[in-house]
Amino acid sequence: MDLGTVIGIVLIMALLLGSMVMGVGIGAYIDIPSVLIVIGGSIGALMVAFKPSQMKQFTKIFMKAIKPGEEDIGELIKKLVEFATKARKEGILALEGDVNSEENEFLKKGLSMAIDGSEPDTIRELLEIEMEQTSARHKLHGSIFSEWAGLAGAMGMIGTLIGLVAMLLNMADPSAIGPSMAVALLTTMYGAMIGNIFGAPIATILGIRNDEETMVKEMIIEGIMSIQAGDAPRVLEAKLLAYLAPSDRVSQFD
Repeated sequence: MDLGTVIGIVLIMALLLGSMVMGVGIGAYIDIPSVLIVIGGSIGALMVAFKPSQMKQFTKIFMKAIKPGEEDIGELIKKLVEFATKARKEGILALEGDVNSEENEFLKKGLSMAIDGSEPDTIRELLEIEMEQTSARHKLHGSIFSEWAGLAGAMGMIGTLIGLVAMLLNMADPSAIGPSMAVALLTTMYGAMIGNIFGAPIATILGIRNDEETMVKEMIIEGIMSIQAGDAPRVLEAKLLAYLAPSDRVSQFD
């Protein structure tokens, strides 16, 4: 679990709820009509914008945002260097046993094609197609949350207009002005909270997760190409370390 994301969400909610409690209490900020307009309206609009199959993954996509990257890049580089060393000493066919036990499906697929004797250009092309299509799906998932941020804000404005119209129509009845004004203001608040606590930040972190996964796959492609070409392990490692920030580059040969 990504503690930074979880702590950030919890901290924001704690500070907001704490400020409400210290003011007039949380009860004053709960308004059912506002909830129906903003949450119900924005979710309904999302259902119009995206396919049912995409909306079914809403919770699953959210959970990806609070999970760290599954691949240890340092261990990945070490593994690829070991594969390169073994392939140069014993031939690429010697990696067949390692491939069968490999858990990373992308790496397993690429190495399997290399062992089977596929052309380098073919391997690269197929792996890049898979990488690009996976990235496109991830970007689509992220767009659900970025779209939710915009729709929640828009529904908040619609709710504000509804509340203002109701207030203006009941100016003669002072008792009706308060509830109408509450709807007007709370819908804007709910929309801003959804958009700036969940929508936009979750879309951003999903984009970062996608970039990280794409980088790992690019490293795997370069590693497979080097192994198939018979590059020296030092050369392969140098290529892979180039993907990392200088402060994160740790060579096994130093």
